[in-house]
Amino acid sequence: MKIKLLLPVILLVLAVTQGCVSNKKYAALQSDYNKSLDTNRNLKQSWQVTQQELAGARSRVQSLEEQIAAAKTNAAALQDALNKCLAGNNQGGMNISKLVDEINSSNKYIRHLVDVKNKSDSLNQILTTNLTRSLSADEMKDVDVKVLKGVVYISLADNMLYKSGSYQISDKAGQTLSKIAKIINDYSTYDVLIEGNTDNVPISQTNIRNNWDLSALRASSVVQALQNTYNVDPKRLTAGGRGEYNPVADNNTDSGKSQNRRTQIIITPKLDQFMALIDKAPQTPPAPAQ
Repeated sequence: MKIKLLLPVILLVLAVTQGCVSNKKYAALQSDYNKSLDTNRNLKQSWQVTQQELAGARSRVQSLEEQIAAAKTNAAALQDALNKCLAGNNQGGMNISKLVDEINSSNKYIRHLVDVKNKSDSLNQILTTNLTRSLSADEMKDVDVKVLKGVVYISLADNMLYKSGSYQISDKAGQTLSKIAKIINDYSTYDVLIEGNTDNVPISQTNIRNNWDLSALRASSVVQALQNTYNVDPKRLTAGGRGEYNPVADNNTDSGKSQNRRTQIIITPKLDQFMALIDKAPQTPPAPAQ
């Protein structure tokens, strides 16, 4: 902001002095000013990306915190039932022992949920950082990367990949696709689903019947680019179209339509790999004794 206020003053001084400052020096000042604007813009973009990642992390934390709260409520109910037994006669010796076991089991489950939450947060943060480290701030505006329970979701806006109203890959998509291909090849034993999605505006082209066709053709174009240009093993790839029926935003607004026109790349571990990433949770603790 100070730079924006300073520039008019500099220009006024130049005008008054009429030649006291050379054109070369003026051009240098103008260049410094433009660089400052670019730096400010890049910082804003980085901040927006950080906010998106923070929102995803908060959502994951909230889900696990809700599970922890439910388990704590169950433990409190068990403790209350135990207290009632202790306040009564001696007839319930067996029930008291059972309640103690259930309370211990519930506490163990709570500890497990806390451990899983911490492990999940750390794992997802590491994976997300590794996945996005090669993407610039401009690319991150049109690329949404999430890691949920070891599954990688990469969502790309249609204007980043395709020519307008087409399923043909655009020239500018090459740099981004090459980085996505590197991510896929880094996870060389994982399966990859390329999923096309559209908004609800009907397509009007003679060779494309509807949005089902368009979404499937776009997914197929990405699959073939990954195979033919970036050497991704085609045995790992699946192309699918979901048309307009998997929206992530309201199709009644231009912004919502833009978010729904996307291609999602889902990198999924096989079952044994998934279990190695996140330990299997124990059975839900039993309900309080009546």
